[in-house]
Amino acid sequence: MGAKKKKLPDNTIAQNRKARHDYHIESDFEAGLVLQGWEVKAMRAQKANLTDAYIILQNGEAFLHGCHVSPLITTSTHIVAEPTRNRKLLLHDAELRKIIDAQQKDGYTIVPLALYWVRNLVKLKIATAKGKKLHDKRASEKAKQWNIEKQRVMKNNFN
Repeated sequence: MGAKKKKLPDNTIAQNRKARHDYHIESDFEAGLVLQGWEVKAMRAQKANLTDAYIILQNGEAFLHGCHVSPLITTSTHIVAEPTRNRKLLLHDAELRKIIDAQQKDGYTIVPLALYWVRNLVKLKIATAKGKKLHDKRASEKAKQWNIEKQRVMKNNFN
């Protein structure tokens, strides 16, 4: 049987599933994004990808690097669209200080988790995270497989 693809909630634009596999997520924050008009329209059409994206802190500001937003042919005819441009994140000063302090700890990084809508605004969920070792990844994969098997056994016993 084929693996089912999980359906995203209605307000989700893109998720970074690889981040939960590669990192232990400590704390998360919600950030706004500075976007251009064509990017918003492309995100409405689910044309964003967070797979290779990462967060950089420069001069006391946070930027999203590597997020690919594919331009729509019909909406970006009059401008030259740059799909992987750096996008500034909008955060409160207190949140930014927490993120900077977390990144300065040994082994911690900031990763983007999900891109989603809050009313008519695009938000990015970012998290402070610590990288997993290979044995941690194996253990979490084993636990995940065990939970799936447990659900299967419970379903068969009660039916």
